[in-house]
Amino acid sequence: MSYKVKDHFFHKAKEEGFAARSVYKLQDLDKKHKFIKSGQSIVDLGCAPGSWSQWLSQRVGTKGMVVGFDLTPVNLKLPNVSFYRANILEIKISDFLRDHQHPFPVNGVISDMAPKTTGIRDVDQARSLELCEMAFKIAEEILAPGGYFVCKIFQGQDFDRFRNTIKQKFSKVDILKPESTRKSSFEIFLLGLNYKPLP
Repeated sequence: MSYKVKDHFFHKAKEEGFAARSVYKLQDLDKKHKFIKSGQSIVDLGCAPGSWSQWLSQRVGTKGMVVGFDLTPVNLKLPNVSFYRANILEIKISDFLRDHQHPFPVNGVISDMAPKTTGIRDVDQARSLELCEMAFKIAEEILAPGGYFVCKIFQGQDFDRFRNTIKQKFSKVDILKPESTRKSSFEIFLLGLNYKPLP
């Protein structure tokens, strides 16, 4: 389902030069936990149309780096961001980062990926969970100890199981629904802080 309502956050994004209103969701998460810092390297999964990467670019500064992946091309030019049109199922991101001389391992993996919705809640929730599990698998592959993980998820019956999986690998896990999330949406955000890979 696509939304046509041009609300306060839609207009605010236009005024502030962001590609989409979703930027304020990431800002809300960062405002609460302050996990995005200058000099970090971050992988942005499902980065189109690029608003999250725009915000990250500002936050990590000239010494930081953001690498975005999406099936849809992103038509933005940012000095410390590299965008790639790629299917993350078809590449090994750790090798990709090394081959393209990007920082590795990284400080953060964030995912705003969402499935094409069908309107059938159980189906949409299951597909959302699959994307989050894929993002988490990538995070395990490329995160440095102490790193963080963010994913958008449609909360469903298997959510608790997935959250418990995240809890095994991060010192702190939080579930948030940012102010800018539409009231009708059943999406939430799961945040894992201080990654602790098992020996």
